[in-house]
Amino acid sequence: MKHVAKAVGAKKAIMADKSEGIRATGYVLGGVSPIGQKKQLKTVMDITALNFPTIYVSAGRRGLEIELNADDLALLTQAKWANLRLQE
Repeated sequence: MKHVAKAVGAKKAIMADKSEGIRATGYVLGGVSPIGQKKQLKTVMDITALNFPTIYVSAGRRGLEIELNADDLALLTQAKWANLRLQE
C-alpha cells in the first residue's frame, strides 16, 4: 500500500471498507471493475502488467471478466503506472 500511496502522491493508502467500495463504484463486492464506475476513482497499475499481451479485469459482476491490453486499460482509467511489487 505504500507504493500505491506514493504513486498517487499521498502519505498513506488503505483498502476501502466494503460498504464504501460498493457505494463509490456502484458494483457488488467481488465484482468491482476498474472501468464503468459511478465516479472515476484513481487507478494504479503495476508495471509488470505490460509484460503480457492481455490482462483480465472484473467486468462488474462476480465471475465475469474482460480481457484487454494493459495500455488500453490504463487509457480507459487514466491509470498511473508504478512498481507495486514487494521489494525482496
